[in-house]
Amino acid sequence: MTDFENYEKKCAEVRETNGHLLKDFEAWLVSAGLSEKTRSNHLSNIKFYVNDYLLYEDTTEAKDGMYSVSMFLGYWFIKKAMWASPTSVRGNAASLKKFYTFMHEKGLVEIEGLTELKQTIKEELPEWLATLERYDDLSVDDVW
Repeated sequence: MTDFENYEKKCAEVRETNGHLLKDFEAWLVSAGLSEKTRSNHLSNIKFYVNDYLLYEDTTEAKDGMYSVSMFLGYWFIKKAMWASPTSVRGNAASLKKFYTFMHEKGLVEIEGLTELKQTIKEELPEWLATLERYDDLSVDDVW
């Protein structure tokens, strides 16, 4: 089996695990009383994060993905998601906080990691939004 075939096999396994996590996350969102539209947005954001971003170059499992949020929202999402906007960056940040809170409640991530994720989002969100603005401004040469 080639390296690529091994990578694809591992991605399929991670996506299957992610499917179960997403179902549990949806039930958690329902129990939190969120509207169908809000639940749908959070699920869509997290599905994109765990099945696209975390598997883009490597096979990172969702439980290990909370340490990648800065690279995701501050760079990758801005470059790869054609729908990137201030609203979608904020929405993804909110979804990630909810998802990793769910993961902590399920016992899959430690409180220290969740605390760090929330602090990273709080501190870096203004810079991510500024980077998005520079990226969308065609007169700016050096976005990063």
